[in-house]
Amino acid sequence: MKQTVKFFVIALLSGVLTLAGYKAFFEKKQKNQEITLGSTPTAFVKTSFTNTPAPINTVDFTDAAEKAVHAVVHVKNTTFINQPVTINQLFYGGGEPRAKIGSGSGVIISPDGYIITNNHVIANATELEVTLNNNKIYTAKLIGTDPKTDIALIKVNADEALPYMPFGDSNMLRLGEWVLAVGNPFNLNSTVTAGIVSAKARDLNEFDGQVQSFIQTDAAVNRGNSGGALVNTRGELVGINTAITSETGSYVGYSFAVPANIARKVVEDIMEYGNVQRGILGIIGASLNSKIADELGIGTTEGIYVDDIEKGTGADKAGIKKGDVITGIDGFKIEKFSDLVGYLGSKRPNDVVEVTLFRNGKEKNVSVTLIKLEVYEIADLGLEVKNISQEELKEKGLSNGVKVSKALTNEMKRYNLEGIIITKINDKDVSTIDDVKNIIAERNYRIPLKVTFADDEGNINTFIFR
Repeated sequence: MKQTVKFFVIALLSGVLTLAGYKAFFEKKQKNQEITLGSTPTAFVKTSFTNTPAPINTVDFTDAAEKAVHAVVHVKNTTFINQPVTINQLFYGGGEPRAKIGSGSGVIISPDGYIITNNHVIANATELEVTLNNNKIYTAKLIGTDPKTDIALIKVNADEALPYMPFGDSNMLRLGEWVLAVGNPFNLNSTVTAGIVSAKARDLNEFDGQVQSFIQTDAAVNRGNSGGALVNTRGELVGINTAITSETGSYVGYSFAVPANIARKVVEDIMEYGNVQRGILGIIGASLNSKIADELGIGTTEGIYVDDIEKGTGADKAGIKKGDVITGIDGFKIEKFSDLVGYLGSKRPNDVVEVTLFRNGKEKNVSVTLIKLEVYEIADLGLEVKNISQEELKEKGLSNGVKVSKALTNEMKRYNLEGIIITKINDKDVSTIDDVKNIIAERNYRIPLKVTFADDEGNINTFIFR
């Protein structure tokens, strides 16, 4: 019995010693290992394993899509062209009429049937046909077009009030905002795609002298979407889908829309005046970047550098000067020239805008009354001309003339004619663009055009254009 108790005590002591040794050696080692993982002790935050669901995108497109599909229509453009069937007709003209059919989209903007679309959708149309989402078909008539913005207005006469889409304020769009593109790509009626606003005031024609201002989105747009609606989540029209950039001819991630503020102003002008009334500040300038800013010694890389002022314009009368940098207009930030073009595209002559500019490092605000942009394209010459003020004529020692504002063809661009004054066409004095229009309208096309120019140094030259 004593022997048994002895072995039990020995076993118990061995167990206690073993447990003590384990705690003294192994647990101390583990504690030391945890501390030496970093140069200082690390504070750890426990990960939550609760089953609370993560926040989800609460944007709902269903109401906007339901409204939009009923206001977006399919536009069919039929053009009849003469198809030569004989050798004589091939060389001398004539032939049998053949129908050429194109299609696109449009947006009903009033219950009485006014529809906005792209100019290129209805260009050269002999017949226009509109199909609504309920499959009703109407013949449409052309009200007016504006090729510069690629906007056209057509109208259908219906026996009932039509579903229409209200305009939204495209100036208030924000980058990353959700939008829908609604149209008829590849003749698939009432197609809705979604994307975000990828960029604003996008210029696709930066190096061709014709500044543009598009909304860029990544909503899928293809052939047939032209003239369709870009819609915000409230179901408002914020743009007219117009173009894509693609090497294949199909959508690859970029689509572009005319801002609704510009489109709305264009169609209102067409309805009220029959043409588009464009208001301008009267400046000549360019967007800034770091290279230009360094060359000019300007401390900012954003805005529009004013290189010159047109005499007698609103900018001239408001005191804007060469060397000023325009950074805002009516509270909207101006970073590049397309920002200014896009904003002024929604304004009319005699509108007053508040211009924010920097001069000698100080911010200044001036009120500018916009003047009417009056230009005329002389297609036979490949030149655009505009009226010139009496002040500028007097400075150049001239009594009459119109100024060449732009060369329209690559051939004419080679001659650097921008800024010169045309004083005569076919030996007739010209004082306004109306004079130019009348002379061109009455000209005998068998006789070459004779044009008299005055250059910046006052030299008079006459050229004959055949």
